[in-house]
Parts: sequence; structure tokens; C-alpha cells
Amino acid sequence: MVAEVRRFNRTVTQRSGALSDRFLARNRPLGEARVLWEIGLEGCEVRTLRSRLGLDSGQLSRILRTLEAGGLVEVTPSVVDGRIRVARLTPAGVAERVVLDERSDALAESMLAPLDERDRERLVDAMRTVQRLLNRAAVEFRVADPAGDDARACLRAYFGELNRRSNGGFDPAAGVSAAPHELRPPAGVFLIAYLRDEPVGCGGVKFHPGEPCHIKRMWVAESARGLGVGRRLLGELEDRARAAGVTVARLDTHRLLTEAIALYRSAGYVEVDRFNDEAFADHWFEKSLVSAETA
Repeated sequence: MVAEVRRFNRTVTQRSGALSDRFLARNRPLGEARVLWEIGLEGCEVRTLRSRLGLDSGQLSRILRTLEAGGLVEVTPSVVDGRIRVARLTPAGVAERVVLDERSDALAESMLAPLDERDRERLVDAMRTVQRLLNRAAVEFRVADPAGDDARACLRAYFGELNRRSNGGFDPAAGVSAAPHELRPPAGVFLIAYLRDEPVGCGGVKFHPGEPCHIKRMWVAESARGLGVGRRLLGELEDRARAAGVTVARLDTHRLLTEAIALYRSAGYVEVDRFNDEAFADHWFEKSLVSAETA
């Protein structure tokens, strides 16, 4: 399998022109072109560029200096926070990005043109599958401070989605608490799912000595749905609970969150009677964390 992956990588890099110092017949390699494209028309924080592209600080700085010297990019402090640097395209950079888009389209068309319609569909479907699986493999889970910046960003998005889907009826302060101190060890654990260093999901578990744990704040960004993040996140939380000696996990959810309900049922959770006073919940679930082998 490793040999097949390496063979695939060689084919893609050769066919896409990634090895050329004049990518798409321009006077720059693929790395510089990719940074130009990622900056976009709205600009992008340098730290975000670094995480999205998987570049270290020195490498990205060298690329940005080259693009600045060519008059294509400006790097300035953010108007919101002067400690944050933002890269923006100059008018020349915008024009260059247009050329790169046109030539990238032409390159893609040249890959499809020799194939008949059936093979084109097969190729594009295979590319979608490769992209999805590579993104799935790139997701990692980290224990995080529930009061940290990334955690708060995830929770804002989570609460915002609940508000939208319930027509503004969600108030996190009105339900069962999941305050930061309840989701920090040893009282609990809070996990964030990252895709190339960008937070795309979160979830926490509250421990109650001698009683079932309570899984809370499960959320996955729309951009990461379909990658299996929710199922893996749930499994990671269950593993943390088992490691803490917990034998039963509980959670609750709203009837409108149909995807979450389907996930919990498929993950082995069974619906039980109401076990708390969560005002936003319509369904209560429970799962044994003790395997048949160890029971």
C-alpha cells in the first residue's frame, strides 16, 4: 500500500507540473502560486496561511518576501490587532491570480479532454474520494482549555448553529452547565478537532465519580462534515472516559439535530428516560463503555 501511495504521488506531481520552477508557465514555482491563491481577494492572516498550507514560519516568510519584492503582495499589521500580520494582494497580485486561475482551469481541462465522458466522471469521483480521505486522515484531536481562544470560537459557532436551527431558542445558560472548570481535568476533558491546525470541531465530557459521565458540546463545522469527525470525536471522548474509570456515558440532544441523533444511535447509544433537566433536550441517550470481553 505504501508503494501505491508513492506511485500515486509521483504521477500527480508530474502531471500537475508541481516539479517545475515555472508553474503554469509563470516565473514562479507552485509554492508561490499556491500562496497567492490562498491569500485570496479578501486577504488572509499570515498565521492562517501557515496552518492551511502546512508551512513553517521561515518558509512562509521567504515566500512572502519574494512575492512582496515582485509587487504582488503586501504584508501589514491587522487593523483589529497590530500583533497579527495580514497578507493582501496588490492590484498586480490580483491580476496574477486571475492568470493563474485561467491557466489552472486549462490544466484541469487538459487532464479531462483525452477521456470519454464515463472516464471523466470516474476520474472526478476518484479525486473527490481521495480529497475526502486525505482530509479525514489529516484531522487530529487535542485536549484543550475550554476557555481558550480556539475553544471559545468553536463554542460560539456551536451556539450560533443551535440558535439558527431552533429559531433563536437556545440559551446555554439555561441548560445543564458545562462551564470551563467542569471540562478541565480532573473534573472533565475538552477536545478540539483540528484540520491542518484549524479548529473544525469540539466536544467535552464531564466526570461524576461513581456515576455515568455526561458528554457535552459536541459540534463539527459544516466545512468538515462528511469526514467522520463527529464519530471519531465521540470515540475519543469515550476513550478519555474509559481511561478515567467510567463505565457508562450519557448525552442529550434536541429533536432538530437529526444528524447527531443518527450518529449516537449508530455508535451504540440507546434512548433512555429523561435523566436531567436540560431545557433544550428532547432525547436522552446512554451507552455502556464496558466491552463484552472485560464485562
